[in-house]
Amino acid sequence: MSDATLDRQTMSLGVTIRPEEAEHFGALAKDWWDPKGSSAMLHKLNPIRLQFVREAVDVHWGFDSGNVRPLAGKGALDVGCGAGLLCEPLARLGADVTGVDAAPQNIQAAAIHAGGSALDIRYLAGEIGAQDIGRFDLVTSMEVIEHVADKAAFLADLKARMKPDGLMILSTPNRTAASHILLVEGAEAIGMIPRGTHHWDDFVTPDELAELLGAVGMKMGEPTGIAFSPMRGLHLSGDLALNYIVTATLA
Repeated sequence: MSDATLDRQTMSLGVTIRPEEAEHFGALAKDWWDPKGSSAMLHKLNPIRLQFVREAVDVHWGFDSGNVRPLAGKGALDVGCGAGLLCEPLARLGADVTGVDAAPQNIQAAAIHAGGSALDIRYLAGEIGAQDIGRFDLVTSMEVIEHVADKAAFLADLKARMKPDGLMILSTPNRTAASHILLVEGAEAIGMIPRGTHHWDDFVTPDELAELLGAVGMKMGEPTGIAFSPMRGLHLSGDLALNYIVTATLA
């Protein structure tokens, strides 16, 4: 049975995109790549996420950390890709990259930027469960699950896009008092993050994410925190109170 046939059989019938969320992020597309614009916080966060991704990729496949193109010959899928902040580094690491996003405006901005950077990245708009795109070695989705309408269906759709020996990497804010104060009441209030970006009740705790992944047949690795301090800025940490990033593999 071909991958394409499997894909058609495993496509989710669930709706995961919230139209209001797609509209919110689509409105930011025009300056997504401006490090001082509305996505400035993502530009600060991206190197931290990439550090984790690189280390996780090396561990999962036993790569040499000195290899500058460890993902050569592998396919990578980034879901909720925005304008391609993660897709482009993954392509530079050697991956054949596909990015999927709910907002067509983001996909257009992503394609234009990739073209200007001479990177061959496939970008698609719409529900991930409706995409007939095959399976991938690496599946990533950063700061996305807190925005979807059906978290269980979304994770099932991500799993359906992953090869049996593949690796999934997810990051998301934790639902804690600290994240409410710093992300919602703090960063949004002073304009570091666009207002309306976060809905604290939709944040997912590590225990909840582990349970959701387990329910779709996946095993979550030990979460790593993404913390902030005035001295160090954003950094990987054992402190999960604000944000965290995890790996997941087939159980």
